[in-house]
Amino acid sequence: MARVKNSVVTHARRHKILKRASGYFGSKHLLFKTAKEQVLRSLRYSYIDRKNLKSDMRKLWIKRINAACRMNDISYSRFINGLNKANIKVNRKMLAELAINDPKAFADLVKLAKKAK
Repeated sequence: MARVKNSVVTHARRHKILKRASGYFGSKHLLFKTAKEQVLRSLRYSYIDRKNLKSDMRKLWIKRINAACRMNDISYSRFINGLNKANIKVNRKMLAELAINDPKAFADLVKLAKKAK
């Protein structure tokens, strides 16, 4: 049986991993074994953090809305409850944008939420 030589594919595979690991600290961008371990770990972190980003952004929006609500003399929970009772459907991302960019419109929403209590 003939011997199978596979150096081209092996080199390409190693090159692909080392290319992904460029910029890593220490031997993680030089040595294939450590680079492969770090690339796999990095891919796992990026997958997990794509999921965590959604909850992190929601927390940020809630903090911004809460700060704007406090400036209008209402708590966050009472504001959201008032919006729900007034049947106003605005997501937290848009509420946070309003709180930052258009405080007058946000104050109008606070008035509507206070009335609906």
